[in-house]
Amino acid sequence: MSQPPVISPALRLELTKQVAQALQEDIATGDINAELIAARQRDRATITSREPMVLAGQAWADTAFRLLDPAMDIVWHVSDGAQVAADTVLATLHGNTRALLSGERTALNFLQTLSATATSVARHAALIADLPTQLLDTRKTLPLLRHAQKYAVRCGGGYNHRIGLFDAFLLKENHIMASGGIGQAVANARRIADLPVEVEVENFDELEQAIAARADIIMLDNFSLADTRTAVTRVAALGKPCKLEASGDINADNLREVALTGVDYISLGALTKHVRAVDLSMRFVKHDLATA
Repeated sequence: MSQPPVISPALRLELTKQVAQALQEDIATGDINAELIAARQRDRATITSREPMVLAGQAWADTAFRLLDPAMDIVWHVSDGAQVAADTVLATLHGNTRALLSGERTALNFLQTLSATATSVARHAALIADLPTQLLDTRKTLPLLRHAQKYAVRCGGGYNHRIGLFDAFLLKENHIMASGGIGQAVANARRIADLPVEVEVENFDELEQAIAARADIIMLDNFSLADTRTAVTRVAALGKPCKLEASGDINADNLREVALTGVDYISLGALTKHVRAVDLSMRFVKHDLATA
């Protein structure tokens, strides 16, 4: 990725609140461990990767340290979205020693989780990089990390599905049943808001109903490869009145095969919910005893 995703003012505000809550969770009434150190002491530290990864979450780490020391000097040697090797120095920090110690775990927690998300996405995206199919995330994110993980997905080269229940319609089985059918559910959605309407279908009869209802996107839920190809052919024969998304029982082993069917999108919940934190460390490199 040549440039990291833009952090909007709204996301900046949210991540600041998020990091403040995480610091409060960890520090609570005070970091008694940091009190071992003189209040005005300053030190230098580095954050280093311990395994190959894609970096994501710089702003969250920056905020963790600067909420504790607004004058903290942080120099990033790689950008969000960059592929880095093991033992790469990601950042150098210089500031109040107590702030470095108190902010370390919160900063690394965000960095290791968001980088894990970006790394997983990059690994999957590389499998279909030469194909037009877009790799999407889902709402299956870690609680309270929705926007953060959506940002990390973009760092990894993926694309965002809807953010939540407010910015697009996704009419699933229960919505359809409660509405009285696919056609009625789509009609209701059109009356509520001028937003994209996606319908999840489980068979060809439902596919035909969704096409007739003029859904913008149709999600093929757990379709076989053969049935997915048939669905793509059917929609193409009609002049492609909607986009097709494949979802369900898709992983790194069959992702490319699914993309080769010609679907427009593939969504994977595993990109955000099956993450394994990457291994990072922070170490002091200079003890200069300078005072602020």
